Amino acid sequence: MQTLINDLRQRLTDKANAENAEQMSRYLRGHFSFFGIKTPVRREIEKLFFQETGILREPFNEEFVLALWEQPEREFQLLGLDYVAKFLKKLEKHHIFHIEKLITTKSWWDTVDMLAQHPAGTIIANHPELIEELVDKWAVSEDMWLRRTAIIHQLRYKDKTKEDLLYKYIKLNADSKEFFIQKGIGWALREYSKTDPQSVKQFIQSTSLAPLSVREGSKYIPK
Repeated sequence: MQTLINDLRQRLTDKANAENAEQMSRYLRGHFSFFGIKTPVRREIEKLFFQETGILREPFNEEFVLALWEQPEREFQLLGLDYVAKFLKKLEKHHIFHIEKLITTKSWWDTVDMLAQHPAGTIIANHPELIEELVDKWAVSEDMWLRRTAIIHQLRYKDKTKEDLLYKYIKLNADSKEFFIQKGIGWALREYSKTDPQSVKQFIQSTSLAPLSVREGSKYIPK
């Protein structure tokens, strides 16, 4: 595993840009260091890496993703997201606990939101029993990012959205002062309003929500 990580580190180092790195770190409020590699270049690097190492031809490798998550530079975690995305159709129920660990490690919106919408959302859709077994606990977790994940994991569901569940998780978090919870509520409502604007409008009108959540959630609702 270390050989793979060393190989990847060298590829990223070769394309490092100090000026970009400073800007990227500042964008994420200084929480993470960067090589300074923009997305198109990073995707080129990872494409060659995947091709030359053959790692995509092997089963989904949790150890590899965790090794990426241990690296200090944020590009490693972003590459990890792309790796997970390649296996979306192959992820099984037990992988939700791996995704949960990623959500709660080096947490920030750039990784959490992708994990929530894609692998978490996909696994939960395929195994709805996880709602009672796990996601209900996320919705009231002390970890803000798990609560945000519970709220937004249905973002891609459209007409398959479990409306009662969405509203339940929002109500459980409606009094939160956390920016990312308020924003997540607004985002979830905004996306669902594309499917059922009348339902969302009625929910907003009948529920005490933070102004930010209302503003975000109402963006696509006709006046």
